[in-house]
Amino acid sequence: MTNEPRDPARDPVVVLGRRTAFARKNGALRGVTADALLAPVLAAVVADSGLDARSIDDVIIGNAVGGGGNVARLAALLAGLPVTVPAQTIDRQCGSGLEAIVLACRLVAAGAGTAYLAGGVDSTSTAPLRANRLTSTPGAPDFFDRVRFAPDSIGDPDMGVAADTVASRFAVSRARQDAFALRSHERATRATDAGAFADEIVPVVTPAGLVREDQGPRRTLSPALLARFGPAFSAGGSVTAGNACADADGAVVVLVTNRATAEIRGWHGVLGFVDALSQGTDPNVLGIAGGEAARALLRRQGLSADALERVEFTEAFASQVLASLDLIGVPEERANRQGGALAFGHPYGASGALLVLRLLQQARADATPGELSLAALSIAGGLGTAALWEWISG
Repeated sequence: MTNEPRDPARDPVVVLGRRTAFARKNGALRGVTADALLAPVLAAVVADSGLDARSIDDVIIGNAVGGGGNVARLAALLAGLPVTVPAQTIDRQCGSGLEAIVLACRLVAAGAGTAYLAGGVDSTSTAPLRANRLTSTPGAPDFFDRVRFAPDSIGDPDMGVAADTVASRFAVSRARQDAFALRSHERATRATDAGAFADEIVPVVTPAGLVREDQGPRRTLSPALLARFGPAFSAGGSVTAGNACADADGAVVVLVTNRATAEIRGWHGVLGFVDALSQGTDPNVLGIAGGEAARALLRRQGLSADALERVEFTEAFASQVLASLDLIGVPEERANRQGGALAFGHPYGASGALLVLRLLQQARADATPGELSLAALSIAGGLGTAALWEWISG
């Protein structure tokens, strides 16, 4: 890491964040569209900050399975932000939420602005159906379930099939995957019972009432129950419904500013942005891309995995998280201290932003100044993104 003095006016920090509860697809949030999920979270972050909403330089939101357009702008207006505040929606699939926060940090570092609302949202329950116009019957839609992420000449496997390939190629056993999934649920329920998430969740209004608690973590999950699941994607494979995440609905937003502003406003416990890196790998083993990106980032910073106090990695599949942690050199027990997507579910565009919120909230509880942490994930098409953070207090 460079020890050069940093300009406080261009030193990016994450100072606070909020989110909705996460609910499985077609569950408690099934009737709430992405803009309606995101709007109350944007409003809550602005209210928590005490900032004049007119001072927000941009709203940057990741979204993966929406209907196009600009859900960030729609939600910002729905949240009551002034019409003068711009907004943009970005898509790096399940890396979108983390990428949105990194972009906000880069803008602060460039001196482009001082206050950004950044994060992600997805409603897998209300995502539009997809269809091509290219069909043998003129005017009739040709529906499809998933978009292409790589040309067939390279290989564009289903996510679950790719997770099975990773498990086989990197020798991640079924027993290890199941144990990791169980640990995720156990950690999530312990954190929930301890009230770790109570203050960050913004209640969402639904026809059935307010949704204010995560729906995914399972208290009754056991090794015996996990062992009963059969292969979900490949004959003879080790990836099952028990050690793979569920699609989910949810939104996460953080406030990114500079260290000078944070000090002026009395935000003393903040997550400082150090660096981030995105990298590609073979789409057939897309699950290791986050590990590869993290390794490259650490090399660029002259760091080893031992320097990391906290690691948050999106748990799309246990196999890919474990293979990636092995590549980075992080013991699996040290990652995802409060559980991950295997327990909470995976609202694609929001999951990367949740990693940053987790690091912020955990560090606020017990971190020491200068402590380093990592957020990383693997992305469809063989992409990985990793971001390095430093805890700043005082």
